[in-house]
Amino acid sequence: MPPPAPVERNRGGAVTDSSTLMDRFAHIDTWVFDLDNTLYPQTADLWPKIDARITLFMMRLFGLDAISLRALQKHYYQRYGTTLRGLMIEHAIGAEHYLDFVHDIDRSSLAHNHSLAEAIAALPGRKLILTNGSRDHAIKTAKQIGIDHLFEDVFDIIAADFIAKPEAPAYERFFEQLSVDPKRSALFEDIPRNLIVPHQHGMTTVLVLPEAGETVEREAWEIATGEEAHVDFVTDDLVGFLEGLLA
Repeated sequence: MPPPAPVERNRGGAVTDSSTLMDRFAHIDTWVFDLDNTLYPQTADLWPKIDARITLFMMRLFGLDAISLRALQKHYYQRYGTTLRGLMIEHAIGAEHYLDFVHDIDRSSLAHNHSLAEAIAALPGRKLILTNGSRDHAIKTAKQIGIDHLFEDVFDIIAADFIAKPEAPAYERFFEQLSVDPKRSALFEDIPRNLIVPHQHGMTTVLVLPEAGETVEREAWEIATGEEAHVDFVTDDLVGFLEGLLA
């Protein structure tokens, strides 16, 4: 027996039943997913590991202690979309070594997600990953989850010429280089401000929140309820949401 379709909230908090949900996505032929904290649970340990590696990279670069550098690291992250972008602009840091260093992490804590793989595989049309990380990190992480074979392509920070989400040129390059029609595309993303420009371009936007009852470490500006005007749908159960589209 198939699982029951989830009840989701659309923009403004209104309840959306499964039939309405399917109708709202009937025109979608391109499914775009952020990687970190979206395709795997936000309570997983991958992002904290990457975050710690970023701090270590900056400690070696500037010769300062971690506490002194955390504020600068988060300042760059908020202002430029990624710490890397801030380091490139303000300190002329080369990207390749940085990306290799910060993504050199153990991913073995992630288990294969067979339910997610089945749900993504069943979606009609193209499937793409849009990430502020590197292609190598995206492929290795998706492989660990067991979903790497389902995606046509990965658009990473290098393909975006190191212009990170949420900046408009990052999305415009993505649309152009991968021939994506935003009006026929849906984007799943865990950071609300990364949905602003896609929504302006006509993408159907889905905010992926932490699972119910789970607490994750977030910056204040990253916390969202899903009530934002640029959020069309919000879910704390990505697999259930996708299964609801296919019910």
